Amino acid sequence: MLFDRKTTGIILVDHGSRMSAANDLLHEVVAVFKDISGFTIVEPAHMELAAPNIAAAFSACVRRGARRVVVHPYFLSPGRHSTTDIPRLTRRAAAAHPGVPFAVTEPLGLEREIAKVILRRVRQCGAKKR
Repeated sequence: MLFDRKTTGIILVDHGSRMSAANDLLHEVVAVFKDISGFTIVEPAHMELAAPNIAAAFSACVRRGARRVVVHPYFLSPGRHSTTDIPRLTRRAAAAHPGVPFAVTEPLGLEREIAKVILRRVRQCGAKKR
C-alpha cells in the first residue's frame, strides 16, 4: 500500500532514556528520515522515560494534518516492547483521534544495510589508535 506523503504521519519510537544525548539522537534520525523519505509529517516518540511520548506524537501528527498514522518501533528485534507495548500505547493514543487509522510496523529486524553499518563501525573501531 502506498501512502500519501503529505497526509500520512510517521512516528519513530525508541525506548527513551534518562540520557538526553540518547533521546536527541532520535530527533536526528527523524530529520534524516524526513529528508530521504519525502514524508512531511514525521514525529519522534519515546516509549517511556522521556518526552514526547506516543500519545503526544500521535496528536502532533493529527494537528499537522495527518489523516493516517504509521508508527515504527526504532528497535532492532521483535521483543515485548515492539510487539506488545508500542502497539498497546498506539491504540490508546489513537482512541483520542477516532477516524484516524493507524498501523504499527515491524522493528528494523534483519536487513543487509544494518550489517553494512555494523561493518563500518567495526572498521572505525579498528582504525582508532589505542
